[in-house]
Amino acid sequence: MYEHGTLARPPRRADSGYRLVSWILAVLAALALAAFWRERHRAVAQPPGVLASAEPRQTALDGNVPPIQRGAFLITPAARFELQARVLSRADYHLGKESDLSPTDLVLGWERMSDSSVLARIDVTQSGRWYHWYTADPPIPLGEIGHESANMHMIPADATVAARLARVREGELVHLSGYLVNVTENGTGWSWRSSLSRDDTGGGSCELVYVESLD
Repeated sequence: MYEHGTLARPPRRADSGYRLVSWILAVLAALALAAFWRERHRAVAQPPGVLASAEPRQTALDGNVPPIQRGAFLITPAARFELQARVLSRADYHLGKESDLSPTDLVLGWERMSDSSVLARIDVTQSGRWYHWYTADPPIPLGEIGHESANMHMIPADATVAARLARVREGELVHLSGYLVNVTENGTGWSWRSSLSRDDTGGGSCELVYVESLD
């Protein structure tokens, strides 16, 4: 049948069925991906007791450690750094030039801030590359909370470290080593500096860690 000079076709039910099947498969794939992501980042339960008994180890550099060039960024080591700590929280970032270097922040706790019985009474959150904690009933002195935990910006040294960092889960015990570093961007004057103290708070108090090994 012709109408107005064009060939009129009846609706193709097969096309509708194909679109429905495609939509169902897409929804199932999205649900499977969401379930995988939740499982991948599901918090690890730990028994009561201190899991990381020592504070981070920071040592002066031996001799002249050359800076590391990564694209437009110059990464300058400021101190050797090593710690074993419990992951209290993690946050991943994708916007801003900081995320080009450091895609993940880890809030890490050691000594009594690695003890589940203490952490059960402290709320830990992250936002905007900041770490916040709140407690209505402090289980330990407030100064100890700040001294035995920190938000650290992680710069993976290579693809292997980056892959391990992507798998880190809240509650896990991690051991990492590398450098505390300062970063500048060529030609813009932009900079990002690491704290060199565990006792400071507020702006500039986070550690910027160039991670060479992560377990």
